[in-house]
Amino acid sequence: MAKIKLNLLLSYPPAELNASIGGIYEKTPWIVEHFYADNLSPDLGPDVVAATKDRISNVKILFDEIKRYVKESGREKQLELLKSHPDLCLKLDPPAQKRITQESVQEQGRAGLSTLTAEERTKFHELNNKYKAKFQFPFILAVRNASKHTVLSALEGRVNSSVEEEIACALSQVDKIAWMRLLTKVDYPEGSNGHGGFLTCHVLDTANGTPASGMRIELYRYEDGSEKNGMRTQQRILLKSFLTNSDGRLNGPALSGTDFCEGQYEWEFYVGDYFAKYSLSRISGTPFLDVVPLRFGLDDPSEHYHVPLLVSPW
Repeated sequence: MAKIKLNLLLSYPPAELNASIGGIYEKTPWIVEHFYADNLSPDLGPDVVAATKDRISNVKILFDEIKRYVKESGREKQLELLKSHPDLCLKLDPPAQKRITQESVQEQGRAGLSTLTAEERTKFHELNNKYKAKFQFPFILAVRNASKHTVLSALEGRVNSSVEEEIACALSQVDKIAWMRLLTKVDYPEGSNGHGGFLTCHVLDTANGTPASGMRIELYRYEDGSEKNGMRTQQRILLKSFLTNSDGRLNGPALSGTDFCEGQYEWEFYVGDYFAKYSLSRISGTPFLDVVPLRFGLDDPSEHYHVPLLVSPW
């Protein structure tokens, strides 16, 4: 489904706005309804509505204004929101998935819980049952890019939290889920060159005490592929190749404008090739460092992300 341009979204009537983004918070449409009533309703007058549209210039600002209603809603409403989320165990019970939203089905599918071994499955159920008994709401984790190991580790750590700590953590996870969902639905405004974020890189040669000039670097993006054995596969796509300049940097952002979007990426730094230009005493027959991969995620398309690397041949 094509994303909606932000400026167009802010012109929608309440029913259409809620149909478009009301589901970013699980089964809780009142959040977007309150946002509309306080910011975009014609009853507020044209000056107020125009000021809102001018103020919300990117999707991050939109989300910050929407999530405020969760923070200010009070404990009763917050607990209702937490309890509206599905139990992660439903991923292990396909018929039960009919009771949860399509967004949750897709998000849980990326966690690979259906590939749990018998031992992992037993551990998962024990921890999950202990968690629900203690906190009285389901375990919530923004699982879109998490593995089964991430889920188990988070569950094992958080089950020992205090009630107040876990409510705060769970609400933070709910916000992350809503943010990821919003990014799949809303695009930058018409006439804009992306959301404003960009990616940069800097490499320093600690062995010689200089910037790593002339190092080859490649940038890859991971895209969702087909589902295989209960897990969503990923395709690794080469985006660009670079050579660092005399300052160990790139000649401009690696990604910016409409090319800069949320997702998982990987740098490959050709460290072995770089150090080969020095005397043979600097490298061994089998270099300690050859190609250095660095996998990272971009979560906010309106921010500046910077990846520094300090390297030595030893």
